[in-house]
Amino acid sequence: MAIKKQYLKSKPVCKVTFTVPVEEAKMVSVVGDFNEWNPKKSSLKKLKNGTFKGTFDLPIENSFEFRYLVDDNYINDTEADRYQWNDYAGTENAVLEI
Repeated sequence: MAIKKQYLKSKPVCKVTFTVPVEEAKMVSVVGDFNEWNPKKSSLKKLKNGTFKGTFDLPIENSFEFRYLVDDNYINDTEADRYQWNDYAGTENAVLEI
């Protein structure tokens, strides 16, 4: 898994690219605070090599809890900036610092 951050000089936005190498998966989404945990708003595109990838514009100077939804199973990104306990989910969420 990988997270790439590209800060824009022209506006207070960071382009964040999520890459998830799960060739056997049928569907992957990134869900979190930035999209109301809605997988329909954040599906990643499956590339020919089997990796799922997507880029989102997120406002800077924020932190966002998120997880990947891989075929109805939630997983954290191993390269997250940190992890945060979430009482609602009863587990840790990955956190993205922008």
